[in-house]
Amino acid sequence: MAYVARRSLMLVPTIFIISILTFLIMQAPPGDFMTAYIATREATGEQVDIEQVEALRAAYGLDQPWYEQYRIWITSFIQGDLGVSFEWNRPVTELIGQRLALTIFISILTILFTWFLAVAIGIYSAVYQYSPFDYLFTTIGFLGLAVPNFMLALILMFFAFKYLGVSVGGLFSSEYVNAPWSVEKFIDLLHHIWIPIIVIGTSGTASLIRVMRANLLDELKKPYVVTAQAKGVPRWKAIFKYPVRMALNPLLSTIGWLLPAIISGDIIVSVVLSLQTIGPLYLRALQNQDMFLAGSILMILTVLTVFGTLISDLLLAWIDPRIQYR
Repeated sequence: MAYVARRSLMLVPTIFIISILTFLIMQAPPGDFMTAYIATREATGEQVDIEQVEALRAAYGLDQPWYEQYRIWITSFIQGDLGVSFEWNRPVTELIGQRLALTIFISILTILFTWFLAVAIGIYSAVYQYSPFDYLFTTIGFLGLAVPNFMLALILMFFAFKYLGVSVGGLFSSEYVNAPWSVEKFIDLLHHIWIPIIVIGTSGTASLIRVMRANLLDELKKPYVVTAQAKGVPRWKAIFKYPVRMALNPLLSTIGWLLPAIISGDIIVSVVLSLQTIGPLYLRALQNQDMFLAGSILMILTVLTVFGTLISDLLLAWIDPRIQYR
């Protein structure tokens, strides 16, 4: 309990420091949203009313010092008010909420796909080291690490369109994009969702396979496993009872990265595949210096990272009691 209390108390100052750094990062690029707005208008040959721009800057609080802007932003954030998007002129909570369900659905399915394959293949490759399938999985793993996700997405889109005559971009067929939710729309979603799951999960699966295989190989060579088998404990029981449990430690330590990944997803893949998730919305907000939208998404991701790290630490302490006493 002392370990849990100590780790939990560290959350408050950590999140406070992160909030300041997050805001400073959003303030780092030169200019602000109105600067980008003026540049965009002038690039199209439109005349910009400077007085109107200054009025908007004052209305959004962009004429205030950065610490005053931070105070207003963090106070509203704590109260659940994420502000209004400059570009969309809509509440940030509404913009995020529209894409949140699909983002979480895709990300959770991707994580389950990644962990199931990685753990199963990693265990097999370690137990049957240097077997033909071990070499095959190792080769596929290296390919998965070497090929960028966005390139794999482009390759799948090309082959699907050229040889199957279908477009795999987006999450819905054209007739269901703006249609209300129904059984038919959900089935159409399932027909499209397997592409982003495979594309996003490929590199993660490949890396986790290597981690699981390497750690399990290290555990299988330790004396306690040899002793258990020498005493007549069935092979697979001796493997799963302790070695697999210990080999999962590095995988559990990555849960801190999984929670923000559930929300953000793979941004580049989402753009390439035209997915209606939070990732492309976040990228567009950064490009346009939409401070409240980009800052709120970044703050949510960092808070999830902190809580994910806490969950990782607690799970590791539960699986391996030696961590608590250290």
